[in-house]
Amino acid sequence: MTHRLAGTVALVTGASSGIGAATAQMLADEGAAVSLVARRRDRLDELAAGIGEAGGRALVIEADATDEERVRAAVAQTVAEFGRLDVVIANAGVMLLGPIVDAPIEEWTRMVQLNILGLMYTTHAALPHLLQAAAQDPRQVADLVLISSVAGRVAREGSGAYNATKHAVGAFGEALRQEVTRRHVRVSLVEPGAVATELASHNRPEIQDGLRARFADMERMAADDIADAITYIVTRPRRMAVNEMLIRPTEQQA
Repeated sequence: MTHRLAGTVALVTGASSGIGAATAQMLADEGAAVSLVARRRDRLDELAAGIGEAGGRALVIEADATDEERVRAAVAQTVAEFGRLDVVIANAGVMLLGPIVDAPIEEWTRMVQLNILGLMYTTHAALPHLLQAAAQDPRQVADLVLISSVAGRVAREGSGAYNATKHAVGAFGEALRQEVTRRHVRVSLVEPGAVATELASHNRPEIQDGLRARFADMERMAADDIADAITYIVTRPRRMAVNEMLIRPTEQQA
């Protein structure tokens, strides 16, 4: 097997489940040393053990992406352990849906803190190292992948605040892409549609009921489907950047 990311180091936030865990595993399979960042240590330990048994290298870092100092410490620990940082997957996020009228404001606050600020903290801390890696062998290019959502493109009733956070991710990513692309740091936006993960389980019971009804007759994507797309993005040749990737289940209309 050709290890297309041999000699590189990746950091994945939200790595304890779903898209984050699947992506970390695939990047490790491609030869990257992987830093696993999330709050649930037990799940990170389990994932790291599996990566190690397969011959890979993984570092477990228990951290909340909304804590700027912990994020900076996670990036610093990764570089101290592995010597560099080539790929960052800013995946940590939460989806709390519901009407805007009479919405629990604490849900909005939580999404802004994690979906926007957490992603921005991760980006800011990682950028100096990504710029340095982009000027070095083995690839002379670095990758920052921001995980957004189809909700970052299509606003719909019942997800206004979530839409707002994901539209913000797209705007931030595009501005940064223009800033650093000539220095060979590729900024890519990934916008998944419905994926069978734990994401919906954080919603209030009545919202979960609505989501189950909405997707009852649809075959949702698996986390591995999105991880495969992310792996495709970060293994392109230096001359090629995938700026944006919208991925929906075949049966999803909007």
